[in-house]
Amino acid sequence: MGKFLCVHPVGGSMDPDAATPLAKAIKANSTTDAYWIRSWYAPEEGKFYCEWDAKDADSVRGVVEKATSQSGIQFPLEGVYALPLMVFGEDYRS
Repeated sequence: MGKFLCVHPVGGSMDPDAATPLAKAIKANSTTDAYWIRSWYAPEEGKFYCEWDAKDADSVRGVVEKATSQSGIQFPLEGVYALPLMVFGEDYRS
C-alpha cells in the first residue's frame, strides 16, 4: 500500500456542506485498494488536496470517478501523485 495525493482544482470558495454528499460517496466507495485518509483546502490556490492509501493511482481514480458519478457533484481531478517518501519533522528534533 502506498501514499497518494489527489489535487482537485475547485476554485477560491468552497462550501463544505455542499460537498458532504460527495465525501460520503467517496467513503462508501473506498476499498482495500484505495482508502481516503484526509483532505486540506488551500483557498488562495483554489485547490483541494486529498491524502489516500492505495495500491496504485488508478485505484484512487476509480473511487473518485464512481463517487462523483453517484453524488452528481462535479469534482475535477488535476492529478493523482504517488508519494514515495514521507519525512516527519519530529525525527529531526534536537
